[in-house]
Amino acid sequence: MSTDVTREQGTAFMPKFDAAGLLSAVVQDADTGEVLMVAFMDDEALAATQETGIAHFHSRSRNALWKKGETSGNILRVMEIRVDCDQDALVLKVTPAGPACHTGARSCFYRRLDGETLAPAPVAA
Repeated sequence: MSTDVTREQGTAFMPKFDAAGLLSAVVQDADTGEVLMVAFMDDEALAATQETGIAHFHSRSRNALWKKGETSGNILRVMEIRVDCDQDALVLKVTPAGPACHTGARSCFYRRLDGETLAPAPVAA
């Protein structure tokens, strides 16, 4: 079986990192399904997340491992990691310990595009 077929149809976890060594990670509230944030993971962040059960990401601005909530206390406890078909993106289903966004908003997606302007998005129930 080719690597692509094995990756797409097999049971082995074979993450497909991009040229920068990153995977996209969509973070979703495990209870409500609300999308809280999007970040990137490298192999170090993925390993730390799997080992600790707390979301870790790769900070592109600092080029370093970033434990979400390390300074704010707003950690994301990972309940499940879902892998897309070609293993180049993840969904982390989490239980947040506070706001996910650095602005203090529950979700980073607190605005919606309304024509050419941004308007407040409805709060998820």
